[in-house]
Amino acid sequence: MSGIIGSKLNIRGSGRIAKLGTDGQVLTSAGAGKSIAYEDLAAGISWQTIETGSTMTAVAGNGYWIDTTSNACTITLPASASAGDTIVFTDYARNWGTNGITIDPNGLNYQSRDDTFTIEYGTDGTTLAITYMNATQGWVPTIDKTVDDVPVKLNDEGIFGYGWNGSNQSMTNLVSNAGVVATDTTGVGTARRYPMACEYGGDKGIFGFGYTGSYTAVTNLVSNAGVVASDQAAVTGTAKGNGSGCGYGGDKGIFRGGYDSSSAVTSLTNLISNAGVVATDTAGVGTARAYVAACEYGGDKGIFGFGETDSYVSMSNLVSNAGVVATDVAGVGTARMGLAACGYGGDKGIFGFGNGAGGKVSITNLVTNAGVVGTDVTGVGTGRVYIAACEYGQDKGIFGFGKISTYESMTNLVSNAGVVATDVAGVGTARQGPAACSFN
Repeated sequence: MSGIIGSKLNIRGSGRIAKLGTDGQVLTSAGAGKSIAYEDLAAGISWQTIETGSTMTAVAGNGYWIDTTSNACTITLPASASAGDTIVFTDYARNWGTNGITIDPNGLNYQSRDDTFTIEYGTDGTTLAITYMNATQGWVPTIDKTVDDVPVKLNDEGIFGYGWNGSNQSMTNLVSNAGVVATDTTGVGTARRYPMACEYGGDKGIFGFGYTGSYTAVTNLVSNAGVVASDQAAVTGTAKGNGSGCGYGGDKGIFRGGYDSSSAVTSLTNLISNAGVVATDTAGVGTARAYVAACEYGGDKGIFGFGETDSYVSMSNLVSNAGVVATDVAGVGTARMGLAACGYGGDKGIFGFGNGAGGKVSITNLVTNAGVVGTDVTGVGTGRVYIAACEYGQDKGIFGFGKISTYESMTNLVSNAGVVATDVAGVGTARQGPAACSFN
């Protein structure tokens, strides 16, 4: 129990297995006095098709995959029940933390509480099994377990998109699972420079925001085949550009920072659901800055680093696996802006290139799987600014494009040990200010 909502008690899932009855035993469909295991329970349950509605009525003996990607769901329990009746609910898309479920006991008790209490579950990855005991106890959770470990799905291919070469561009260039950059693909969506990009849904990507002559909040989804979709309606939030994006939570993303429509630096963030839906602004945490870079680390977390305020900085901000941005971490390495970042090795990251006080650099800074940024690594390849980077081949990365004194299309591969290779001759339209993400 975690509080009162109006006159109703709010009961939230605890992530623990409940043990009920005598001597720690639970009531099962076979009767009292037997212990329960998920596999035993599931074997006697009739699993239904995926439920996506905002309301549903549950039937004893059934199991339900509840997909709350688009909306929360209120579940009405049967109006009558017999001892041993069992129902199972599972978070289909690991999204109950965003859109949870509410259970209506429909006149019966729930954990001995009457029907005036509100029962909510709001933790990603929860499986909830409830069994009817008797009129006094009513429905009682026999399993309330959160699956915390999300399998890491490593993307195989990447995409560079948009940018500027004297005019705004919308073309894209695919990156194979061997790190080979393809020639231009005809542009889709609003031509612009300095957009942001990241992964979502475990195998897809998204380009968002950018500068067309003014800042925009338009987005373009990237399918798991690397196909860029037409413009989505502008996000209800601050139009901006010159920020960055990264994944978090295994299947979601986040955009942060840049310049807003008044050309002021911002630290606002926008979360991206595992369906590619961009949320409205979240109040910024940490120092507002532009030309920042971002990447994933630790399998399910992210980091924003470096950038420009009224001077170059090297500070960073960690992103939790719930998409929460932390306060500033003191900078490590050469302060700079216009750099890029990507993952490597499956759980680590790398910042590289950019413009520092001494001019354009090719130095890099490795990020451990605990989110610790390392000191400068001597640069390899041609120093340049306004570049992009993404993952490829599941555990490697690539830096590409940018500007030296002219627009460039050269690339530098990153091994699964974080070692940057020398320049690879450019393919496609040379440009600065593109963005990049991976897909599978």
